Amino acid sequence: MGNVLVSFCHDRMCRQMGALCGLSGSEVKTRIIDSGLQWEFERGQVTPEEFHCRFEQAVDVTLDQNHLAIAASDIFTLNESIPPILARLKTGGHRLVLLSNTSVWHFDHIQERYDVLQLFDDFVLSYRAGAMKPDPTIFEAALKVIDCHPRDCFYTDDIPAYVEAGRQYGLDAEIFTDTARLIQQMSRRGIVMD
Repeated sequence: MGNVLVSFCHDRMCRQMGALCGLSGSEVKTRIIDSGLQWEFERGQVTPEEFHCRFEQAVDVTLDQNHLAIAASDIFTLNESIPPILARLKTGGHRLVLLSNTSVWHFDHIQERYDVLQLFDDFVLSYRAGAMKPDPTIFEAALKVIDCHPRDCFYTDDIPAYVEAGRQYGLDAEIFTDTARLIQQMSRRGIVMD
């Protein structure tokens, strides 16, 4: 999802969260990213309520949970060139499964703000799987959901290590750089975009 469907900025997230409690973005980064709290949230190891509580403890400020969720999640910009590609794939009979490292707040925010996620048939999300790419657990979860042989599944990701992990599980995987290259990659596989 990140840097394929939507671009995002963790620095913006930290600045916005910091603005709620009078801290700099770098101070928030230390408390949630460097500490690993954000990754626990994206693995589903902490609930939104637990994340909220632990963030309040880390910054020693009482905050409204909804305000915190918005500050943490209003960091995405839709890649406008992708939804038409997904719509064409869908009308062409292709099954679309999203595999993403994300938190419940981020996923819900994108779902509420953009009309792109409804194009997918299923989702394998880190906070539901209890693991983040490139961990084996999330790829094993994806293999159960794709409903086809791994070699028949085209997987794209902007992180080379994730693409390599996908290949180790037999997926036909390519690095995502931009939509034009994605179209070329699919074309080489007989999926032609008009």
